[in-house]
Amino acid sequence: MHVLCSRILLRPTDPERSRRFYGETLGLAVYREFGTGPDRGTVYFLGGGFLELSGRAPAPPATPGPRLWLQVADVRATHEELRGKDVRVVREPVTEPWGLIEMWLEDPDGVPIVVVEVPERHPLRHRP
Repeated sequence: MHVLCSRILLRPTDPERSRRFYGETLGLAVYREFGTGPDRGTVYFLGGGFLELSGRAPAPPATPGPRLWLQVADVRATHEELRGKDVRVVREPVTEPWGLIEMWLEDPDGVPIVVVEVPERHPLRHRP
């Protein structure tokens, strides 16, 4: 299989609320929109991938559901940026035993979001 592109699909219970969260609160840039009205689809840039909000779910996803992993340059600065916004921070930034600095959030439907910083000396920054 040769994958040309990929994206994560979420079916939010309240699409407008989720668009505000991902577009305004987190500040993700819109790649494209399709359809019309409150249930229109919106696709956001996620670095090398995409996040698509489309359709409407009758209930939040069951556990375990999808989980987003978002790498940022500075997780502590991101934490400060989100501090005054309506973002549920499940866990503040912590350096994990594997060397990544992680902060855990949830979107309005409870979808887990791991915000990660890869420190300068971490092996993920260096190719063997």
